[in-house]
Amino acid sequence: EVQLVESGGGLVQAGGSLRLSCAASGFTFDDYAIGWFRQAPGKEREGVSCISSSDGNTYYADSVKGRFTISRDNAKNTVYLQMNSLKPEDTAVYYCAGRRGGSYYLWGEANEYDYWGQGTQVTVSS
Repeated sequence: EVQLVESGGGLVQAGGSLRLSCAASGFTFDDYAIGWFRQAPGKEREGVSCISSSDGNTYYADSVKGRFTISRDNAKNTVYLQMNSLKPEDTAVYYCAGRRGGSYYLWGEANEYDYWGQGTQVTVSS
């Protein structure tokens, strides 16, 4: 059974930090790029970051560049999203997703991903 399980969300004050984890099982993790998406109430799901399967290339939305860092540990089948300097507008449910193949420039397109986690809530207070 394929599973992606997010953890690490919570309530934090503006300027604070959180580290999200995405633990994967049930598929060949090394073959999949892993992306992070978020969805705020009343808004569409948006791509936040992605890390490729092989060469470790990373991609970020402009809104999080310089504040968020994505990394992966293939030995643990886990991807992390370190979020620093959090802002109230970062408040959303954060999802991780797995994608095999495809063009790198489509990393932020949700319909390019095969597997999804259940999400973890991140709330940033002002």
